Amino acid sequence: MRFGVVVFPGTWSDTDCYYVVNDILGQDADYVWHQESSLAQYDCVVLPGGFSYGDYLRAGAIARFSPVMAALQGFADAGGLVIGICNGFQILCEACLLPGVLRRNQHLEYRCQWTNLRTERTDTAFSRRCQPGQVLQVPVSHGEGNYYANDATLDRLEEEGRVLFRYCGPDGAVTNADNPNGSAHNIAGILNDQGNVLGMMPHPERSCEALLGSSDGKLIFQSIVDSCRA
Repeated sequence: MRFGVVVFPGTWSDTDCYYVVNDILGQDADYVWHQESSLAQYDCVVLPGGFSYGDYLRAGAIARFSPVMAALQGFADAGGLVIGICNGFQILCEACLLPGVLRRNQHLEYRCQWTNLRTERTDTAFSRRCQPGQVLQVPVSHGEGNYYANDATLDRLEEEGRVLFRYCGPDGAVTNADNPNGSAHNIAGILNDQGNVLGMMPHPERSCEALLGSSDGKLIFQSIVDSCRA
């Protein structure tokens, strides 16, 4: 399958994502400059982490106006798989491909640390390699990862099973102490209503080799490959 890794001015996790897809998974990958207007040749598009346009105004607020975002909207509407990681999640929310917003961390500190994520569903294109309730070790690295949405939106996300990953303890228990940024409902990753767009703050591309401390993130990318093959 073929991945497109979108690059905005200020993106810096693009090489990590490319490495995972190309070198670890053995799949075709291209860097996609933000001025491109077509994504039709790809099976999955990745919006990596970073500081697109320096995060001026708000994180992702300027990137959402790049030409590639119109193409991404059409790609997603046609059922193409999209994963937005960290800044990519912020961009997806700003572009209204996902509901809610990412605000400053509740403690107003930048956090770069390991987190535990409870897998809430295993019947999605992004989690089919996981076990029900499986806890994944995936690091975070952000200053604006505090997911917020109004009560009606949060209720809808929960009722429709669109919360895919939730911050938790090593045993899977969801507590405030294990929430690194203050996200509502300990949300670490959500899906769109079609289930083909995932936004998540933790960085699975940084946990795809045991040498890095965890290879759990590889399950997410392997799930994407399996879904496209299926």
